[in-house]
Amino acid sequence: MSKNNKKYYVVWQGRKTGIFNTWKECEQQVINFSGARYKSYKTLLEAESAFNSQGNTTVKSLQNSRNLNKLSQEKLTPSSIIIDSICVDASCLGNPGIVEYRGVDTKTHEEIFHKSPMNNGTNNLGEFLAIVHGLAYLKKQNKNIPIYSDSRTAISWVKNKKIKTTLIRNSSNEEIFNLVDRALEWLSNNSYPNKILKWNSKEWGEIPADFGRK
Repeated sequence: MSKNNKKYYVVWQGRKTGIFNTWKECEQQVINFSGARYKSYKTLLEAESAFNSQGNTTVKSLQNSRNLNKLSQEKLTPSSIIIDSICVDASCLGNPGIVEYRGVDTKTHEEIFHKSPMNNGTNNLGEFLAIVHGLAYLKKQNKNIPIYSDSRTAISWVKNKKIKTTLIRNSSNEEIFNLVDRALEWLSNNSYPNKILKWNSKEWGEIPADFGRK
């Protein structure tokens, strides 16, 4: 029996909302749309259930509820997680594909910053930008608190102030590479006291900044 790779795409926030049968249709609704929210599902039943259950609730509340389910309050203790911190994560649909990233408050899961989708990037580039964005944000706020990321690669790039990507720069991904240039320049010209810590997904569940698209 051949494997069914069919997917259904739910768009909660975009030019048009609803369930779309192809990525091309979904892409038209979310690309370059600020604050776009979407996710793929393997079956139409899952997609319909997700769209109907989330249709009357704000996106932020849904994200908070999802993350709270994954990260139980029992694990939010000083011995395991530093609550006074922020978490960052990126999402990439395709490889390369559409990339976005965000940062949230670890304790409240409130979204602090969010970069809208960018074309033809990689998850590692998104994770790298998320960390640097977080560092710049905390510097402006004069906050000496840590940043959690679940990407060892991105953490290494930030600490070494150098990226190692095989992605070729061209007109389709100029936006993300321009941001990478600015991030590298920021790292070269700024110091920061904040620790960059690896989120322990195995023990703690998905990082609170996760987009929930796995």
